[in-house]
Amino acid sequence: MKNAQENMNQLSDEIACKNNQEKLDLKTKKPCKKPPQPGAAQGNCPFEGAMVALVPITDVAHLVHGAAACTRNPWGSRGNLSSGSQLNQIGFTTDLSEKDIIFGSEQKLHQAIIKIAQHYKPTAIFVYSTCITALIGDDINAVCKEAAKIVGIPVIYINAPGFIGSKNLGNRIGAKALLEQVIGTSEPAFTTPFDINIIGEYNVAGDVWNILPLFEKLGIRVLSKITGDARYQEICYAHRAKLNIVICSNVSLQLAKSMKEHYGIPYIEESFYGVENINRCLRNIAKELGDKSLQERTELLIQEETTALDIALADYLPGLEAKRIVLYSGGVKSWSILLAAKDLGMKVVAASDRKNTAEEKFKIKQLLGQDGVVLSKGSPKALLQIIKDTKADILVAGSSNQYTALKAKIPFLDVNHERNHAYAGYTGMIEMAQELYKTLYSPVWEQIKKPAPWDEKTPK
Repeated sequence: MKNAQENMNQLSDEIACKNNQEKLDLKTKKPCKKPPQPGAAQGNCPFEGAMVALVPITDVAHLVHGAAACTRNPWGSRGNLSSGSQLNQIGFTTDLSEKDIIFGSEQKLHQAIIKIAQHYKPTAIFVYSTCITALIGDDINAVCKEAAKIVGIPVIYINAPGFIGSKNLGNRIGAKALLEQVIGTSEPAFTTPFDINIIGEYNVAGDVWNILPLFEKLGIRVLSKITGDARYQEICYAHRAKLNIVICSNVSLQLAKSMKEHYGIPYIEESFYGVENINRCLRNIAKELGDKSLQERTELLIQEETTALDIALADYLPGLEAKRIVLYSGGVKSWSILLAAKDLGMKVVAASDRKNTAEEKFKIKQLLGQDGVVLSKGSPKALLQIIKDTKADILVAGSSNQYTALKAKIPFLDVNHERNHAYAGYTGMIEMAQELYKTLYSPVWEQIKKPAPWDEKTPK
């Protein structure tokens, strides 16, 4: 049996990415994510990462076993949406005290699970360990197994205390928990030749709702969403899908690779942002499913959707053409939004390669071209300098960077988890064009750039 350190090393070393597969000597394979360095700021912790990956499962109670200070919902202030249950929006905690830390808190956890099951009737309960409970040695797994027998629903233990590494490691721990404790535990009522899973999509601002109608038109069934707007039961039978669609490769590729090894399900890496990306995604899915009629339907749908999109974008494209963007995001959005901007006739002059695999970093560099700037770090000072050097027209980033844009006196558009607009699919392209246009041409920017009345020279 593998010890804890071996498990952590396996999750940190993503050998499924093409960049590592090309290295024949196993000794040259390097982790996609560097381990945390003592004394350095690492960003959010594995506990946070595990919750980011799992909290979008809407009908599950997510219980934090730790002090009240650790009780937070990473999606509480973000745009993750549900079409049904809102149970995942409630924060549950065992609220440990000093007495619990000294004498142990297993009984308190057991009682909390029983109470949640009785009062909220969840489909399942996910229990998250924290630094405190990992250090005091609570046997959380044993408590979860015993409580599950009493309440009659699954109680899943997520072992991702904050001190063991990075946020991305927590994402992968959450995915591994699904693979080992959830996926394969139930069977769907029926299957079709066109059943797929979407992995790494969290339904930010309703993104996945822009995509599902396209699959429905093609006769493709999304068997499981892992985990945006998901229900616990659908993840249980994810092993019956014919194809996995990986959206965020940095945190989801390992789950897809493991499902291929365990269940023989092939996977492809795709993006739902931008016309070129969504067209390629639909074509690749139809090709992988291997049905000629489906491929023909796909081409007809792409033609229909792109024709309608061209008409819808006609009023916006002239005003967006050649506008210069500084893009500071992470993961799949870095290169996906870059391509989407290109579809709108805009030019990304600088982009971040944070939270990207080596393959994605190479793709970003190619898309930017020789004159484009790759941003590995984005402090406000660095972003202000880049904006000045590139004469950017707009900053596209996360909400924490909006004040940097205000300092630079240029427009700002939020593309991260806090946003309220869905940018995926063809419908999302229209939404993105509208938001970019409204932001760029807001009359406030003319006023901001004018000198203050007290700075204007008075005529002699």
